[in-house]
Amino acid sequence: MAKKKRHQYPDVPERLPHPVVDNHTHLAARREMARLEELTRSGAAEAAEATSSRHLNVPEHLDRMERVGVRHAITCGCEVPELEPTVAVASMHPHQLSAAIAIHPNEAALHCGITAESPDGLSHGLDPWHREYSLTDAVALVAELARRPGVVAIGETGLDYYRTGDAGKAAQAESFRLHIELAKQLDLPLQIHDREAHADTIRILMECGAPERTVFHCFSGDVEMARICAAHDWYGSFGGSMTYPVNGSLREAFLAFPPELLLAETDAPYLTPVPWRGHPNAAYAVAYTVRAQAELRGLSLQRWCEQIDTNTRTVYGV
Repeated sequence: MAKKKRHQYPDVPERLPHPVVDNHTHLAARREMARLEELTRSGAAEAAEATSSRHLNVPEHLDRMERVGVRHAITCGCEVPELEPTVAVASMHPHQLSAAIAIHPNEAALHCGITAESPDGLSHGLDPWHREYSLTDAVALVAELARRPGVVAIGETGLDYYRTGDAGKAAQAESFRLHIELAKQLDLPLQIHDREAHADTIRILMECGAPERTVFHCFSGDVEMARICAAHDWYGSFGGSMTYPVNGSLREAFLAFPPELLLAETDAPYLTPVPWRGHPNAAYAVAYTVRAQAELRGLSLQRWCEQIDTNTRTVYGV
């Protein structure tokens, strides 16, 4: 087998026997914004010729999805500069893309001017949009854009105690509450980011009353948390991290969910599944994770793909 290049995207796997959806990816992540805008201006035909060894453009992502049997992806924007481009790229490709938008919990603290060193040892400075938009203004922008066609979820929102320390917790909680109410107001699913904040995330959901369709994106809890989610009909979305050998407890949590409350995602360009860990992720690579899920549940790939597809339609209507 030839050595994989450092920035090589995963090989296009064998086509799935039944189509599925990647319910959480990031096609308009900030570091890709300039390239996305350039491709949007130049048009799909020219964009298709702009391939590099390191990046795929949007038409290429969609082509690989089609080849693999990933019929749709929900692309997420969770910083102010990503919001409108995320909605725009979904509107350009309505048959294959939808959008989820919110203010990320780490961004919520920055919109409140909180730049203290975080538990990960990094200092996070303010960007121009953090100064221009208060947290209330930023969430108001989400509310405005969420009413546009193609937006099918509010997210990712929630709590992150890994990158934001004690000084930012109140801002994150305020933002989370605002997004919960917005999702209920618009009757949209809520995609939750929960990193090292399980107890507080569940507490706030219970206090506010969770939206009818609540999804723990990139589920990171244990078996007990999975059982709490199942008791409240909250969905667990699992990505490439469940394929990493060290994450046995995550696989146990996956098995603790009833099949009708499970979803598949990539969180691309992050968390690329085995055997491509360390390489850039992409929506079509959800096929690797779906195969791993089917094996873990002891089900045929056909049956598991049908289950995932049914669950996704139930949550997002796509």
